[in-house]
Amino acid sequence: MAIADVTHVRPASASDYIALLKPRVMSLVVFTGLVGYMVAPGQGDAVLGFAAILAIAVAAGAAGALNMWYDSDIDAIMSRTRTRPIPAGRVAREEALGLGLTLSILSVLTMLLAANALAAALLAFTIFFYVVVYTMWLKRSTPQNIVIGGLSGALPPAIAWAAKTGALALDPAIMVAIIFVWTPPHFWALSLLSHKDYADARVPMLPVTHGAKSTRRHVFAYSLLLAPIGLAPMLTGLGGPIYGAIAGLGGALFLFLAFRVLNSRAGEGDKAQDKPARDLFGFSILYLFALFAALLAERGFA
Repeated sequence: MAIADVTHVRPASASDYIALLKPRVMSLVVFTGLVGYMVAPGQGDAVLGFAAILAIAVAAGAAGALNMWYDSDIDAIMSRTRTRPIPAGRVAREEALGLGLTLSILSVLTMLLAANALAAALLAFTIFFYVVVYTMWLKRSTPQNIVIGGLSGALPPAIAWAAKTGALALDPAIMVAIIFVWTPPHFWALSLLSHKDYADARVPMLPVTHGAKSTRRHVFAYSLLLAPIGLAPMLTGLGGPIYGAIAGLGGALFLFLAFRVLNSRAGEGDKAQDKPARDLFGFSILYLFALFAALLAERGFA
C-alpha cells in the first residue's frame, strides 16, 4: 500500500468522514428504499417511516466505511480511489473501522425500534453481505463479484417494505430483482473504463480476467434480461401506465446503448473508443432512478 507523506497531508475534515460513507452510493440506496416504503400497502407512520429510511441510510454509510477500511490497500493503487481519505492519509484505518462498526450497530438497533425484527434482520444481513461476502471474499476472488455482491445493493426496497408491513411479498422481490439484474451491466460498463486500475490492483473484474470483448458480451446479455424484468411490475399491478411507458422506452434505450457497447471496442485501451461504455454507464443511473420515480409517482402518492 502506498503511504501518504503525513507531513504534507492536511488534517481530516468533516467532509472526509462524510466521504467514508460513500454518499453517492447512499443516495441511490436511500431513494430505492424510500420508494419501497412508500409503495408498500398500508398508511404507515411518518415518524417511524423516517426513522426506518434513516436507518437504511446509516447502514449504507456504515457498509461504505467498512469497505474503505478493508480496501484501503487497493484504493491506494487505483487512480479513481487513491484520493479517498484513508489512502490519502487523512483518516486512519482504525477510525474508519470504528465508525463503520458503530454506525452498523446503531442502524440495526434503530430499525428494530422503529420497525420490526424482520426489517432489522434484513438490514443486518445486507451490511454483512456487502462487507464480508462481497468486500472481503468475492471482490478479490472471482469475476462474478459484482453479480453476486449486487444483492446487498438491491435489498433496500425489500427492507423498507418489511419495515412498513412486517412481511415480504412478490412486489418487493420484483424491485430487488430489477436492481440485482441492473447492477452487472452498470458496473461492467464502468469497469471497461477503469480496467487498467483493476488490473494494477489485481482485482479480478471481468475485463481483467476475460478481456474487454467478453465483458461487452456480458453487458449486452444482462441488458437483454433487464429490459423485460423492468416491465415485471406491470404484471402485478405495482406499475401503472406511466411506469409502463418509462420502463418500455427506457428498456429499449438501455438495450440500444448496450448494443453499441457490444459492437464497440470499449475497454481495449483507446480512450476514444470508450464513449459507448461511458454513455451506457451514465444512462443506467438515470434508467434506475426513472423506474423507481415512476413507481413513487403512481403508487407512493396515490
